Amino acid sequence: MIDKLELLLALAKERHFGRAAEACGVTQPTMSTSIKQLEEFLGVMLVQRGSRFQGFTPEGERALDWARRIVGDARAMRQEINALREGLSGEIAIAAIPTALGMLASLTTPFRARHPNVRFRIISSTSITALALLENLEVDAALSYIENEPIGRVRTVPLYNESYRLLTSPDGMFGDRAEVTWKEVGQVPLCLLTPDMQNRRIIDRALKSVGVEPTPTLTSNSIIVLYTHVKTGRWASVMPAKLAETLGFSDAVRAIPIVDPPVSYNVGLLIPQREPLTPQIAALVQVAREVAPTLET
Repeated sequence: MIDKLELLLALAKERHFGRAAEACGVTQPTMSTSIKQLEEFLGVMLVQRGSRFQGFTPEGERALDWARRIVGDARAMRQEINALREGLSGEIAIAAIPTALGMLASLTTPFRARHPNVRFRIISSTSITALALLENLEVDAALSYIENEPIGRVRTVPLYNESYRLLTSPDGMFGDRAEVTWKEVGQVPLCLLTPDMQNRRIIDRALKSVGVEPTPTLTSNSIIVLYTHVKTGRWASVMPAKLAETLGFSDAVRAIPIVDPPVSYNVGLLIPQREPLTPQIAALVQVAREVAPTLET
């Protein structure tokens, strides 16, 4: 039964029988047969079929919720039994929003010092994608905003408060100021993240609140792209204070606090709403709670 539920989750991820079968290392006929056997066991149609995959029926969507719960519990059981025998090992997959990637080392480094046999896999994603990956058991945890937009059925561990800085050269517009307002930020040609990023939506909302329509001169879904442009001292951007500090800009760039109105949001660790937690995630939560006070300083 567990193997069939795993296949159902793969189909939910890929939205295509052939790709789902390939991802699971089985043939497409095996995939189709397994889903049909699951439908026969439950006595309902789970998948809307035509010449290709057309989505899940309402019963299929509900079955997916149960599949995530059952498969998640089965994986947690295997990991806990293995941990009792061998100690913590295996892999922890974490999806993180781009603006929080620089803070991940604050979690992974102390964790690895305690549990050297655990590997990490880090995925950069939008906040919406991170939640989807977490829900579909494709990652074990996420690092994202925990209060700005709906986050669904997850548990959260607050880590730090995100405030914002105008990054500009000392001889650029407002480059000699100790602080700037959002109204003034709206007068500066900016390079920003793309609109699918929650950080960008936060910045846009702050600018619109003071009557400014955001019109960046460059957009990218990569922090590295923004960083390399700002580092030249010829481009300006708005970035979280923690990120600007982590990136370590040279003297050619100033990080100026943005005030009036004050804008800040909590970033934290998101984990599945499940008890008991896997031993790896329980250990990660413990580390997160220990390092959170140091991240606020």
